[in-house]
Amino acid sequence: MKVPLKWLGEYVDINLPAQELARRLTMAGTEVDAILTTGREWEKISVAQVVGVSPHPNADRLRLATVELGGEQMTVVCGAPNVAPGQKVAFARLGAELIDGHSGQPTILKAAKIRGVESAGMVCSEKELGLSDSHEGILVLPEDAPVGMPLGQYLGDTILDLDVTPNRPDCLSVLGIAREVAALSGGSVREPPGDYQELGQPIKERVRVEIADRDLCPRYCAALIEGVQIGPSPPWMQERLVAAGVRPISNVVDITNYVMLEVGQPLHSFDFSLISDRKIIVRRARPGEVMVTLDGTDRPLNHDMLVIADAKEAVAVAGLMGGAASEVSENATAILLESANFNPASIRRTSTALKLRTDASARFEKGLNPELAMVAIRRAVRLMLELAGGRAAEGIIDVYPGKRRETRITVTQERLRRVLGLQLPTPQVRQTLVSLGFGCRWVPPDRYVVRVPYWRTDVHIPDDVAEELARIIGYGELPTTTLSGAIPPAQPQPSRELRERVRDILAAAGMQEVITYSLTNLESLAKVLPPEELSQRPPLRVTNPMSYQQEYLRTTLRASLLETLASNLRHAQRRIALFEVGRVYLPRPEELPHEVESLAGVGTGDQPDRWRQPRGEPVDLYDAKAYLELLFNRLGLAVSYHDSEDFALVPGRTAEVRLDGQRVGLVGQVHPRVAASFDIEQDVYLFEVNLETLVPQVGKPRLYQSLSRFPAVEEDIAIVVDEGVTAAQVQAIVEAFSLVQRAALFDVYTGPPVPAGKKSLAYAISYQSLDHTLTDAEVDRERRRILERLSREVGAVLRG
Repeated sequence: MKVPLKWLGEYVDINLPAQELARRLTMAGTEVDAILTTGREWEKISVAQVVGVSPHPNADRLRLATVELGGEQMTVVCGAPNVAPGQKVAFARLGAELIDGHSGQPTILKAAKIRGVESAGMVCSEKELGLSDSHEGILVLPEDAPVGMPLGQYLGDTILDLDVTPNRPDCLSVLGIAREVAALSGGSVREPPGDYQELGQPIKERVRVEIADRDLCPRYCAALIEGVQIGPSPPWMQERLVAAGVRPISNVVDITNYVMLEVGQPLHSFDFSLISDRKIIVRRARPGEVMVTLDGTDRPLNHDMLVIADAKEAVAVAGLMGGAASEVSENATAILLESANFNPASIRRTSTALKLRTDASARFEKGLNPELAMVAIRRAVRLMLELAGGRAAEGIIDVYPGKRRETRITVTQERLRRVLGLQLPTPQVRQTLVSLGFGCRWVPPDRYVVRVPYWRTDVHIPDDVAEELARIIGYGELPTTTLSGAIPPAQPQPSRELRERVRDILAAAGMQEVITYSLTNLESLAKVLPPEELSQRPPLRVTNPMSYQQEYLRTTLRASLLETLASNLRHAQRRIALFEVGRVYLPRPEELPHEVESLAGVGTGDQPDRWRQPRGEPVDLYDAKAYLELLFNRLGLAVSYHDSEDFALVPGRTAEVRLDGQRVGLVGQVHPRVAASFDIEQDVYLFEVNLETLVPQVGKPRLYQSLSRFPAVEEDIAIVVDEGVTAAQVQAIVEAFSLVQRAALFDVYTGPPVPAGKKSLAYAISYQSLDHTLTDAEVDRERRRILERLSREVGAVLRG
């Protein structure tokens, strides 16, 4: 919202510098993004007075204009038909930068000889000054324009560019900002007049208005002005519109735009002669209805959209834009003026569906008060009578099915003290609220009854009133104090705490965390999930997806991780280890999906050395498993690994992770077919963990075991077992013995001299006692018992 200070000054006295005014507005909640100054581009252009006009000696259409510049006179060639003695004009000297009236491009004014007459200056049109597209004649300034004054000083302005919050539609108007300025500076607001003479026939005999869908239109006002003359609006109005960022068009259209900027209520004008049967119907659009709007675009409408129609067809999209069928042309003589209130949600939906956003829709969708409609239409009728002539019909049609009660709020002194932190005197409370347009009545012994003005649609509860006091008095005036009272106890969040611990552990292990979108597409899911799962339990589809790539809620993290991995591989990364902690959404019939906190990780490339640099050996399944073992060890969980199968993983290189017999995760090599579908042409290893199943286990207390004061005995043994025996089975048997402090697998071997169908497993075993130093005999006896049990349970033979 751009607010010119010259226009603002019509409603409130501005006694503050622009910078200070901008600061106060910003601190009060209406942020000033920038302070703009116009007129600086008009260097070497000043106000002049035409003192004489004579014919050009060599051209019938050209004349010689002599201008007074304040102690200096100059004669220049002028082709404007409206130049006349006594006029105040804008005169450009040589070197001035202007807009070329024919090409529209910036140009520097140079001396020229026109039909034999030297011309060293120019009397400027509006287009040449960049004020409008008008180039038919020169710009005639008001009579009070001081001769010799730089044009930038006379016509220039300071403009506040405001960033208005959505809850303050009243600040999308110059009058709304004037009310803020008055409250902040101790001034008073001068309301624009809205009275006029009604000399025409009663409007109810000329026009009928019907609201068919009252839920979408709480109020509709209509006025009729006949005998108008369409033409340009006066310079002062055009200057204000241009300064506010609106292009002048004609007096009638400019008045509707002017009043919208002035009071914040959008209006629309119809050519009354084009309204069929002299009837306005506010209704929902009919199925298949199409309307051509003022911009010449065919707009397909649907039943959820509100239109303004006559007896035959739609003539406007309510709250957005009028239709070409009822456009006010230069031949119009009777204007039907609309000032209405529409459902903000309906306007927003229609604007989005039609991809049509206008100044009107931006205001309606924020929720205007229906009372504003009558204020705006009376103001617009007065301006039309002044600037376009004609006569106004007697009365205004006012269909008001959505009339609201006046908002009154009871606020206690105690509530104000608790919210603001200080006790405000009663006179100060009343003065501050009255300066904003509120009514305030003191009701002894301890409360105020506050009447909310119609333009403040954002004030509903006592705390809103407290906010008004705080922002006008100044947040800097509120006392600062330490927190009082007991700090509420922390609420345990085991799921969140586990998620953060997992992130820290894996990041410390050298993996990189990624965050991907929760939305994906069926094509990506089909690459990593079996077809029957997608057909039997299809993922939840978003009703209005932003794109095809983000259409369904993900049921696994695999697809997004592999897509991220592929993207990184295209940048020639040699080693990549990624993980993501996020929710997956498992569909349930007739219910919302089950949101499961999950972990997934992928790795590929070369194994790192102790300095985290690739050492030439490729990553394998045990690297992926190592991340999981580290994770579960840090979480204090004892898990086991068991052979498994999965659609996206290689058979024989896939294991499920179990905790207390329950499956909690999966680890394995991504099937080359799946990897290739993501444009990955190297081995990739993946792991998944259902974090939701870990939450009850992580919080369990750990049992303390003291460290032994006595030395350990280290030895290695190698055994031969069937290929079907897992290393975990052997390790569990070995570590079950009381003197075994730890057993770690360090070698697996197949091939001669190990018989076919067999494999060699080598373990480093640490023997240790808590109460004495072990002797060789004790270690030998324990070793024999271990080998006997291994032989009995898994058929192990000591490798010679």
